[in-house]
Amino acid sequence: MRITIVIVDDHAIMREGLSQVLAQQPDFSIVGTCGDGRQSLKLIAELRPTVVILDISMPGLNGIEVTRQVREEWPECGVLILSMHASSEHVFQAIEAGARAYLKKESAARDIVEAVRAVSAGRRYLGPGIAEVVAEHLGTRKPGENPLQSLSRREREILQLVAEGHSSAEIGALLFLSPKTVDSYRSRLMGKLGLADVPSLVKFAIRQGVIPLE
Repeated sequence: MRITIVIVDDHAIMREGLSQVLAQQPDFSIVGTCGDGRQSLKLIAELRPTVVILDISMPGLNGIEVTRQVREEWPECGVLILSMHASSEHVFQAIEAGARAYLKKESAARDIVEAVRAVSAGRRYLGPGIAEVVAEHLGTRKPGENPLQSLSRREREILQLVAEGHSSAEIGALLFLSPKTVDSYRSRLMGKLGLADVPSLVKFAIRQGVIPLE
């Protein structure tokens, strides 16, 4: 059976290079690529690929949130996270969100190919170095420990957009909400997280891997 793949990464060179590597496999078919998390959901809904390869750090909607929504809407699509981040927080958030595989971007081509095959078969795959991260922190990680789990999907979306510096009007236009509704969501999520102001929100978002430290 042909394995159909959608690649989502905000760097065009990464998308193109990965497409060329995977296209060498006779049973792989790259059916779509894009550089935006929100756009990727539309692409996945249209193409229903076997495997979705996601970066974590993407503007607008990060790879962890895309993974959550893919798991909820299209559980038959397997998610493979390919990221420069390898901290225990990023890895556990990805797995808890529903990712079946996690590799670092520096992984060898053969590891990525093997991961795609594993995910397409419904198996898990942790790349070199990632399994050690999971094993090291497995005993200390408690279910529900991630504070982002207390937020709704909309609140997580608005958290990222506020942390990226978007105004309430800009967020409202993107999500088809009024600025007043956006402000209400922001106040609610900050209350849930115990955050007093926007700078604290930005620090929290960076610490939780919602946005990159750049």
